[in-house]
Amino acid sequence: MKLATTTSDYFAYSLSHTDILKHIRKAGFRYADYNFGKDYNQRDGVYSENIELYLYTVANAAEKDGIKLIQAHSPMGKPLQDEDGSFLADTMRCIDACGAWGIKNLVVHSGYVPGLSREETFEHNKSFFLPLLDRAEKYEVNILVENFNKMCVDGLYWIDNAPDLLLMIECVNHPLFHAVWDVGHANMQEMPQDEALQILGHHVRALHIQDNMGDEDTHLVPFLGTTNMDAVMNGLKNIGYNGYFTFEVGSFFASSKNRRPYQRDMRLFTPPLELRDAFEHYLYELGKCILEKYDCFEE
Repeated sequence: MKLATTTSDYFAYSLSHTDILKHIRKAGFRYADYNFGKDYNQRDGVYSENIELYLYTVANAAEKDGIKLIQAHSPMGKPLQDEDGSFLADTMRCIDACGAWGIKNLVVHSGYVPGLSREETFEHNKSFFLPLLDRAEKYEVNILVENFNKMCVDGLYWIDNAPDLLLMIECVNHPLFHAVWDVGHANMQEMPQDEALQILGHHVRALHIQDNMGDEDTHLVPFLGTTNMDAVMNGLKNIGYNGYFTFEVGSFFASSKNRRPYQRDMRLFTPPLELRDAFEHYLYELGKCILEKYDCFEE
């Protein structure tokens, strides 16, 4: 397997995506997951007026820095409450960008609405995904649906386990519709991860590697939580997974907004960029160690 990480690693800093790619490459990563959330929230990047120039700029920077974009994550939104179709159009824009950059796997979250039954949730999501898949056929881009973290709310159903994720895939029933397996989300379930992965089998086309303590979706570095990485690695080997081992770690540092206030001096309010770079390199070395222990590390 080849190591990758997400551009959202550096979203706490005022960096462009092209600058983020430089930092990721410097840490050792040769492959990256482009997170469209920054573009979506700031209405720039792929949502800028001159999208062709932006697509060229990112592709040129990635090639120059020796890093390849291998998967992407569409923005978070409310796909089942998209009355004017704007969120669908924004997600379509992500598919077009993936086509331009040669990215073959795009993660798109399913939706949920309080009061919908399990079966109704499947059918409403199918109606959302099918137009996306029509667009994805143009570029042969896989649309990957994710297992959510576990959330127990009365009257709310959302897809948070392997059996239901498989049912969602079978409901949509399209050759480009598959799964991304989020290891941290799965850690909040009781089912061992090797068993869960066996259920999904060949549908697992990408990974989100992160950790937590089993109670909250905290996106910790592996081994700082309770995820059993042996179960994960054996599960991946058993299904013959040969995709990328992609980190989605967001919690090297606690959010600055949660820090006790002190207005007289703010130089450490956001941890220095050079410190974040050091942790990024550590993340690469940690991933390399995991894969080498299972004899599956690839440059």
